[in-house]
Amino acid sequence: MISRILKAANKKLNPKHLFFGPEWIILGVNNICNLHCKMCDVGTQNLETNFAQNLVGSHPLNMPLDLFKQVVDDTSKHYPNAKIGYAFTEPLIYPDLKESLIYAHQKGLQTTITTNALSLKRKAQDLIDGNLTELFVSLDGLQDTHNYIRGHKSSFQKALEGIEHLLTFPNPPQISVYCVITEWNYTELFEFVKYFDKLPLKHIGFMHQNFITEEVASNHNQDYGSWLHATHSNIEETDFSAIDIEILQDQILKIKNGNFEKPPSFSPELINLRELKTYYENPEVKIGKTCNDVFTNIMIKTDGTAIPSHGRCYNKTMGDLNHQSLPEIWNSNEYAQFRSEIVKNDGLFPACNRCCSAF
Repeated sequence: MISRILKAANKKLNPKHLFFGPEWIILGVNNICNLHCKMCDVGTQNLETNFAQNLVGSHPLNMPLDLFKQVVDDTSKHYPNAKIGYAFTEPLIYPDLKESLIYAHQKGLQTTITTNALSLKRKAQDLIDGNLTELFVSLDGLQDTHNYIRGHKSSFQKALEGIEHLLTFPNPPQISVYCVITEWNYTELFEFVKYFDKLPLKHIGFMHQNFITEEVASNHNQDYGSWLHATHSNIEETDFSAIDIEILQDQILKIKNGNFEKPPSFSPELINLRELKTYYENPEVKIGKTCNDVFTNIMIKTDGTAIPSHGRCYNKTMGDLNHQSLPEIWNSNEYAQFRSEIVKNDGLFPACNRCCSAF
């Protein structure tokens, strides 16, 4: 409790210098994906956006193992309680996956992986050998829906096979399943929970789609574009007007009222029609209160450069591990300006309104 109070005071009163370290080191270990998701800029080949550039815009293609070890060494030395999160772009196809996991475990760090699970069955032994702590599997609905969204006729089946196979090992990593709500799956959310509730998962979670419209990006850039440029993001093939908000609300309420041993979560937690309509129809309206991740995360790209929190954030370099240590980046001049300005702007910049970090 005291620690939380002191951190909150630090963030509010002196955001330019944090006296505590990051909780997560998020890694973009590679710049390629093996699926083509319809609500993702990488999947739709809209590669000029911030989101796409953060995921696939750096070089080399894969994070060198020496760089990975440098990240782990710095983390274990300065922030031993921080977790290493393999998040982008598709970690299971990172060629140094097994060796990097083993190295992080040897240094006493917890590791997590966020994956589409297409190659999970084939890589399960590597995860076990590397003592992976936790696995987050991204699925977009039941079989036909998921396969359509991901552009792969058997991606759901392969993910499920991988999950079931991993669960056969003694002491497997904890597994959670997360689903992004879209126009293609919003009518089957309750059935999705029923389907996966039979598996021994840690958690089932839903995320309302994260996006930036052209209008929101333009409004943001009028005030902040000269140093913190925003782009539209994750809207190329989506149509929010195709979502019947009343049906979506009904699905959410059925899940909330369902008799599930581990109640699923929603991010953000929206229940009434007014909130849901505002989220999808009025993205200029701020719903979240503040960015949580800029005070808890650093994302490192394959080339060693860092951005404020994770792939959805601005393509703004906070530092470079080729020339700086993690502590130097964590309290760099760039981070100081970013955190100070976001606090002055009541916790969120205009283009942050529909980012998961806001909730």
